[in-house]
Amino acid sequence: MDILPFLFWPFVASLILTGIHAYLGVHVVERGVIFVDLALAQIAALGATIAILIGMDPHGSGAYWLSLAFTFVGAAIFAFARSRRGHIPQEAFIGIAYAVASATAILAMSKATGETEHLKDMLVGNILAVDKHEVLKTALLYGAIGLFHYIFRRKFLLISTDLAEAEARGMNIRFWDFLFYASFGFVVTSSVAIAGVLLVFCYLIVPSVGAMLFADRVGRRLAIGWTMGTLVSALGVYFSVLADLPTGATIVCTFGAVLVVMFFVHLLFFHGRTAQTVRGASSLENSKHVIAQRSQ
Repeated sequence: MDILPFLFWPFVASLILTGIHAYLGVHVVERGVIFVDLALAQIAALGATIAILIGMDPHGSGAYWLSLAFTFVGAAIFAFARSRRGHIPQEAFIGIAYAVASATAILAMSKATGETEHLKDMLVGNILAVDKHEVLKTALLYGAIGLFHYIFRRKFLLISTDLAEAEARGMNIRFWDFLFYASFGFVVTSSVAIAGVLLVFCYLIVPSVGAMLFADRVGRRLAIGWTMGTLVSALGVYFSVLADLPTGATIVCTFGAVLVVMFFVHLLFFHGRTAQTVRGASSLENSKHVIAQRSQ
């Protein structure tokens, strides 16, 4: 019972991560850019690594803003990498950015002797170390990002679910993509500092994928994703303390285990129903046909 107060703020932090990432995960899965969060997280980690290399405090404001600047560069690349004709998949640019950012971070860290522990924190995080001040600051930032997405939710959802219709309405796709990825970058930069690259990726993708097993509407997916993220966060944090294991890695493994259970539940009780498709990917194919027809 004595460990429960100690787990309070880490658990609140995990709930905040669940709230914003489960929503963004719906967009990411619909767009078919599954690894964009992993790539942006790694780019943010690269910025933090460079900050350490040039002598900045890894937990200071300077390192944060440098990391955010790197993330904005990544956001701009991903926004303008969306090819109108789609002859080069956007996921290819995302994968390349992740690989290059990872390799550059390793090279930079090899010159920063004695800082390998910070590299480990970037990968798996240390969510147990968060305090009240950091949690409240993160909650305010994510609240602002959430409000921004709520105001422009129709535009973001239209681009994510029906690209052809968005183009037909004359929307500037690259501009709105940049706003989406830039706001995404704010979230990722703060999340990586709290939870690490791997856990941030799981919070984004796993709840959304689990929700797609049982729902096709955005509202229902969010409800399932938020419920799943909350339960997994509670179990993961508790198990990590109980078994004296790294918290980030424990939550990641718990996410995997719960997703497997959800998959078998889906097979047992929903077998034979029409499988949910990633509408974002199909919408991209539809948009190609619409563009081709208009060019004729």
